[in-house]
Amino acid sequence: MSERTNPVINPWIIAISVMLGTFMEVLDTTVVNVSLPHIAGNLSASTDEATWVLTSYLVANAIVLPMTGWLANHFGRRRILLMSVTGFTVFSFLCGIAPNLPMLIVFRVFQGATGGGLQPLSQAILMEAFPPEKRGKAMAFWALGIVVAPMLGPVLGGWITDSYSWRWLFYINIPIGIAAVVMATLFIFDPPYIKRGKGGIDYWGIGMLAVGIGALQVLLDKGQELDWFASHAIVILAIATALGLGFFVLRELSTDHPVVQLQVFKVRTYSTGVFLMTVLGFVLYGSTVLLPLWLQTLMGYSSLEAGMAMLPRGLGSFLFMPVVGILMSKIEPRKLLAAGLVVSAFSLYLLSRLSLNAGYWDIFWPQLMQGMSMGLLFVPLTTITNGPIPKEQMGNATSLFNLMRNIGASIGIASMTTMIARRSQIHIQTLGAHVTQSDPAARSMFQATITAMMAKGMDMVTATKQTYVVLFGMVQRQAAMLSYVDAFFLLAVTFALCLPLILLMKKPPKGPGGPEGMGH
Repeated sequence: MSERTNPVINPWIIAISVMLGTFMEVLDTTVVNVSLPHIAGNLSASTDEATWVLTSYLVANAIVLPMTGWLANHFGRRRILLMSVTGFTVFSFLCGIAPNLPMLIVFRVFQGATGGGLQPLSQAILMEAFPPEKRGKAMAFWALGIVVAPMLGPVLGGWITDSYSWRWLFYINIPIGIAAVVMATLFIFDPPYIKRGKGGIDYWGIGMLAVGIGALQVLLDKGQELDWFASHAIVILAIATALGLGFFVLRELSTDHPVVQLQVFKVRTYSTGVFLMTVLGFVLYGSTVLLPLWLQTLMGYSSLEAGMAMLPRGLGSFLFMPVVGILMSKIEPRKLLAAGLVVSAFSLYLLSRLSLNAGYWDIFWPQLMQGMSMGLLFVPLTTITNGPIPKEQMGNATSLFNLMRNIGASIGIASMTTMIARRSQIHIQTLGAHVTQSDPAARSMFQATITAMMAKGMDMVTATKQTYVVLFGMVQRQAAMLSYVDAFFLLAVTFALCLPLILLMKKPPKGPGGPEGMGH
């Protein structure tokens, strides 16, 4: 086959070719969030029903992710990449013209499934296109798309929905998708070792993976809404997750042709890196969901203003990612990773010091720091983790790496929303216990509010009732604020506790021959 004698192509052209589709796919995980009320209203559905537009995409995405390495080896990486980008673009168009909610959800399932392979494929292609000493720069470019896209999503989504229509959230993918298909066709070629798989297809493995990962994703997405294990549906999903993933692991370790090569976890540096990436997904997405929620529910920001307030994080990443790419060749990557954990933990600690009197700059600086720390986290972590993996295993390794980041993200979002609800209730009880007639401050506040109400023309009985409402409202707001403080502090501590794990990762060898051997 003539395709085996691949032309020499500038690796940066390859990088742009694969990142176009990946950026578009990652953007689509968050761009729809702020538009759900518009979609629900336009398609005559409730907002709860419309959340399936998000869930369906994430579930399909998560099922395909771990299979990507096997699909690429079985059918050819270039072919799978082109099918993914083409499918994603076509289903984006179909989502845009969907006449009702069920059809939109069906198209979102296919959009998620076709987009699921783009992250690991792009990462594997980039790791190969660049020599080991330049992989830091390549991963900085990759991480820029992976980190900045979810942050741009809500801002872009809010602006497009307000200015045009929610349908344009999907239409904007079409020109990007066409450009990605053209560039991939011209510049991406399969390496010689990727040959059409001769082994059988592990249908049982694929089935159990779909059940386990699919049930886990729905459980995390709908848990808080259905009150977790008080709901029979959540209990059934938890059992399906445990059985599906349990049998999947047993199957993959015993079959000759597994759909996911779990042996890669024997490499200590890789398994530690995957765990750290799961935690990173947990903290990054957990904090990404907390801040806009706090700004909108307690600080009175609109969805677009909240999105704009989140921009410093994207700005910090955008400015600092290329710097980290350069530093990677000068400073030992594990030191950069440790610095990233410290800076990010400190930025989250600063957010845990906020109050209801916080101004714009109080959230600007912690976010800018957090954005900068994302470069220090993503780039070294991605490079160190996948460094010891042989090229033949790279597609499989990057699939699992990205899957665990997404699962971490789902756990982060689910646990943070649950924590806010539960901690608010606890703080309301604690604070409310102090608002009594025997407390001098509460009593004077009570009297002052009644006086103010009566000055507006209310009678004593009405003024007293209104005062109770006002005081309870104040207690609720302060309790909610304290729950956000707790959540940010927990995320800061989570990152701080991860520092010792870096010592488990082996020092990446220097020089061009370095990170190829499996023994590292």
